[in-house]
Amino acid sequence: MLFTDIIGQDNTKQRLIQTVKDGRISHAQLFLGPEGCGKLALALAYAQYISCENKGDHDSCGTCASCKKYQKLIHPDLHFVFPVASAKSGNQKPVSDDFINEWRQSILDNPYIKLNQWFGTIGVENKQGSIYSQESGQIIKKMNLKTFESEYKIMIIWMPEKMNISAANKLLKMIEEPPAKTLFLLVSENAGKIIQTIRSRTQLVKIPKIDDENLSIALKNKFDLDENKISDIAHLSNGNYAKAVEVINSDEENQYNFNCFKTLTRLCYKADVLELVKFVDIISKIGREKQKNFISYSIRMMRENFILNKNKPEITYLTNEENNFSQKFNTFVNERNIMKITREFNQSFLHIERNGNSKIIFLDLSLKLIKLLKL
Repeated sequence: MLFTDIIGQDNTKQRLIQTVKDGRISHAQLFLGPEGCGKLALALAYAQYISCENKGDHDSCGTCASCKKYQKLIHPDLHFVFPVASAKSGNQKPVSDDFINEWRQSILDNPYIKLNQWFGTIGVENKQGSIYSQESGQIIKKMNLKTFESEYKIMIIWMPEKMNISAANKLLKMIEEPPAKTLFLLVSENAGKIIQTIRSRTQLVKIPKIDDENLSIALKNKFDLDENKISDIAHLSNGNYAKAVEVINSDEENQYNFNCFKTLTRLCYKADVLELVKFVDIISKIGREKQKNFISYSIRMMRENFILNKNKPEITYLTNEENNFSQKFNTFVNERNIMKITREFNQSFLHIERNGNSKIIFLDLSLKLIKLLKL
């Protein structure tokens, strides 16, 4: 991955390059930024630049032996850790190496990949992906080896917030006192879910969302759309390249979430408990990651409708279909209920994440929404 391949983020690129030029490469860094901002791509480009045999002032050479291996993600001194899950008949104690071929192909295809897209690739189904305790042993073993070709051994940990407590605790010593010339790059969307003892041992690299100008240019180069359409999509995606591509491709999951949101809110407004029970029965079978994604989508829709209710359409981020629905629905989302509605959705998300009974959780949420939408 070259820095020039990454959308925008010029200031961050320059800061990372300067750390290499100045010899100030921190042994543990936390690349923190919102979904679709390119933080994983930046970590890959940074790792490639560090290992490049003929570094330029602004990028890797792209032609040396090291760069060629990095561009295929097969460099022997580059290691990955990411959330995984066991298949129905597969290994019940999976580690990242079990899925390394799928990972390499997914990242080469789309370095802006979303967590739920990755879970779909490995067939998580009704299980929640995680970084399990057995992964720590693999990390410690790999990072204690001597380097094969480069000056540094580099470990990229994607979504460290998915690391369970046992795994995190085993890594503390390694991250605090790593072997010489060892680099940990943690790539996260939610630092608050990383245990404090690990978070405090990393240097923060804060990555902003992509600016609309660079996002528009990238979309225009990739898709055959007119400038007005590109501008609308860039605004709607709010600096999230992954979301922009979803909007253009009319992502099936986004459409599914929208249809479920319409059904849920309409049934709650009519207080049709019998139909709500049927709805809950259906959504309880789609898998926990998809359920969490639907809840996150619903929270966003409630937020956008509240802003519409306050007559601020210029700062809303809705597709045309979502906007048409929201023109009528926004009257039911106001200052009297928005905080309570958001709290109930957040609680449901937390309970789903903790493996609660999804039928009970969604039925409870639905019954509460019946009352809250009437406020």
